[in-house]
Amino acid sequence: MTFDLELILVLGTLVTGLVWLADVIWWRKSRMAAVQEANPGQGKRVAKAAAKAQEPWYVDYAKAFLPVLLIVLVLRAFVAEPFRIPSGSMMPTLLVGDFILVSKSSYGIRLPVVRTRIIDTGQPQRGDVAVFRYPANPREDYIKRIVGVPGDRVGFYDKRLYINGEPVPQEVLGSYEGQGSGAVMTGAQLMEERINEVSHQVLAWPDRQSAEGEVVVPEGHYFALGDNRDNSNDSRFWGFVPEENLVGRALFIWMHWDHGAREMDFSRLGTRIQ
Repeated sequence: MTFDLELILVLGTLVTGLVWLADVIWWRKSRMAAVQEANPGQGKRVAKAAAKAQEPWYVDYAKAFLPVLLIVLVLRAFVAEPFRIPSGSMMPTLLVGDFILVSKSSYGIRLPVVRTRIIDTGQPQRGDVAVFRYPANPREDYIKRIVGVPGDRVGFYDKRLYINGEPVPQEVLGSYEGQGSGAVMTGAQLMEERINEVSHQVLAWPDRQSAEGEVVVPEGHYFALGDNRDNSNDSRFWGFVPEENLVGRALFIWMHWDHGAREMDFSRLGTRIQ
C-alpha cells in the first residue's frame, strides 16, 4: 500500500485547525458560560481558567499537533523534501540506499496535493538531476537526469548521447568497481560526460544492446535519462516528463544506508548532487 504523506499532512492540518477554530469560536465560550452559570460570583479571568482546565482531550491534542503539522507541511511542500534511492538507475551518481534532499522550489511553487503551480521560480536545465512523478503511474516518484528541454533534438546511439545533432563530450575512465548492493555493476564501463557545464559520471556495458533513436522534445515536456544507461527505465522507453509532473531538483545526500548490504557509508554524507 502506498501512503500519500502530503495528503495526510494536509488532512491532519485541516482537521486540527478546524477543531482549534471551533474551540475558539464556540466551545470555549460555551464552557465559560457554563462555569459562570454554576458559579455566578466568579470573575471572567477565573471562569476562563476553569474553562481551559475543562478543555476536552481532542482540543488539547489539536492545539499541540497543529503547529507541528503546519510547519512540516510548509517545509515539505514548499521548501525541501527527503527521498530515498531504491534502485541503481542513477549509479554511479546515486547509490541504492542514498537519502537525498530535494528542493521543492526549483521548478515552481506548487500547492500541495493538487500540485498546481502558483509561482514560477524556474525550469529544469540540461544536466539537472530531478525528481518527478512517473508519467505511467503518478503515485510513484522517479529520479533521473534531465538531458533534453523543450525543442531539443535528443539522440542516443552506440552508448553516446546527442543533443541537437552534437555528441555530448564523453571520456572513458576505466572499469567501475561497485560496493554493497552496487557490486552487480562491477566491470561496467565508467565514463565522464559533460552536459553544458555539468560534469558527471555514467555507466554502460559496451557489449549490451541499448535502446537507440532520436526524438524532438515537445513544448512543456522534458527528456530524462538514468546515469546507469543500461539499467534505467527512462524516457527512451516511456516518453517525456510533463512539466506538471516535476517535483524538484536533487541537492545533496544527507545519509546513506544500504539495507541489502547492511552498510552505512558516512563518506557520502553531504555529497552535492550534480
